[in-house]
Amino acid sequence: MSLTLPTYDDVVRAAGVLKGVVHRTPVMTSATADALTGASLFFKCENLQRMGAFKFRGAYNAIANLSAEERRAGVVTFSSGNHAQAIALAARLLDVKATIIMPHDAPAAKRAATEGYGGTVVIYDRYKDDREVLATRLREESGMVLIPPFDHADVIAGQGTAAMELFQETGELDYLFVCLGGGGLLSGSALSAATLSPRCQVIGVEPEAGNDGQRSFRGGEIVRIPTPVSIADGALTTNLGQLTFGIIREKVSDIVTVQDAQLEATQRFFAQRMKLVVEPTGALAATAALQPVLPIKGKRVGIVISGGNVDLIAYGKTLAGN
Repeated sequence: MSLTLPTYDDVVRAAGVLKGVVHRTPVMTSATADALTGASLFFKCENLQRMGAFKFRGAYNAIANLSAEERRAGVVTFSSGNHAQAIALAARLLDVKATIIMPHDAPAAKRAATEGYGGTVVIYDRYKDDREVLATRLREESGMVLIPPFDHADVIAGQGTAAMELFQETGELDYLFVCLGGGGLLSGSALSAATLSPRCQVIGVEPEAGNDGQRSFRGGEIVRIPTPVSIADGALTTNLGQLTFGIIREKVSDIVTVQDAQLEATQRFFAQRMKLVVEPTGALAATAALQPVLPIKGKRVGIVISGGNVDLIAYGKTLAGN
């Protein structure tokens, strides 16, 4: 069965829905980062987005496009933290009830924020239980609408507005580095890049321990892996979605990986040199550029900082180098 993939037109429509609701986050530069890489780097700071991550874009767009009857039924989703917070906040703004299935080891700050936004949290064990099965069961029992964290056309379109804004500010780029978990941000970004900067090479970046996207991209079919272990908690997915893989396969140039220790070094760089709080997942794209994993010297490079919702205790240890 063929899938109908979202397009850049959907991203444009999402931008209209999100206008005046999301923050148009700043694009920052760093002379130090440019000197280290020999490139011109442009950081799209979605860590400064509402609820602290790009996820708010897709969550709000998805709920805003529900019918009145669907809104009355409420929404359910599953997430390790940022999509959870995004759905909870977007639902509150749109007067919709939200239930979120979260892993037992999700950062405490993300769970607290989700509940603070008014979401009802259901806990599960990510190493024993299947979150999609749990969400489907809740949907069937309650009649709520399931809004998954990445494999949803309205979610993808909403996420694509971050890269749209980046290109509108910078013009065409040679590379765009984007973090990769389930692929919502990467696929949405690729839609924007294909129209606004068609020669730009879009690069997905995963934690080394969770390279299902890289294996899927290079093998030509979706690869499912066991739940990975990494400090990049927002990218601990086991597989790409059907929609996200369809776009990634067509419009992404490559997928690379970085190590946890490298993510921590990037977090320290952001704190020390750019005065930015960035979570490990949010540092994935920048880490690939700063290492660098590809020859970017002399190039114009876009980097999406996807989020800044850190666990303060773990973050303090990272900054101290422990």
